[in-house]
Amino acid sequence: MSLAPVIAVVGPSGVGKDSVIKAIVARAQNIYRARRVITRPDGEEGEEFDHVSVKKFRQMVMDNAFALHWPAHGLLYGVPTSIEELRQNADAVLVNLSRSVLLQAQDAFGDLIVISLTADLEVLARRLSARGRESAPDQARRLERAKVPLPDGLNRVIEIDNSGPLEETIDVILARLQPERA
Repeated sequence: MSLAPVIAVVGPSGVGKDSVIKAIVARAQNIYRARRVITRPDGEEGEEFDHVSVKKFRQMVMDNAFALHWPAHGLLYGVPTSIEELRQNADAVLVNLSRSVLLQAQDAFGDLIVISLTADLEVLARRLSARGRESAPDQARRLERAKVPLPDGLNRVIEIDNSGPLEETIDVILARLQPERA
């Protein structure tokens, strides 16, 4: 039995990765979301994640509890090995990843599809401000990183502009993931 592909949803802060993931899961049958483990404080708005302390995260790394893990923005992120169970029973599994770990993810999961979300800088700035998680200088640093390119060597990338209505973005993504067969 072959495993379902992992779909990495990537893009700059404020581009709407979590909103896109939630909307795809709500509309597409048999596409699941892998929940990440993060050392971010519990209770922050946005993504649903499993909060752990830095000490616990490091222990999980030593216990091989992650299929993939990485540091970003002063935090530690991990995709639990339970993603493999999801892949056995799904058509695809979505996960929010950092652009910096995409080649590692391709090596770890084999069948990796990357949905690279973009948005106008004004839209990103407005969304970052509205979520209120970062200070103004942190928001400025995140906006500077918005144009960081994807690494070379990825097998399948779907680029999507998420500046407009979410429903339109989801329509385009689902059409590109499941093209009509003639």
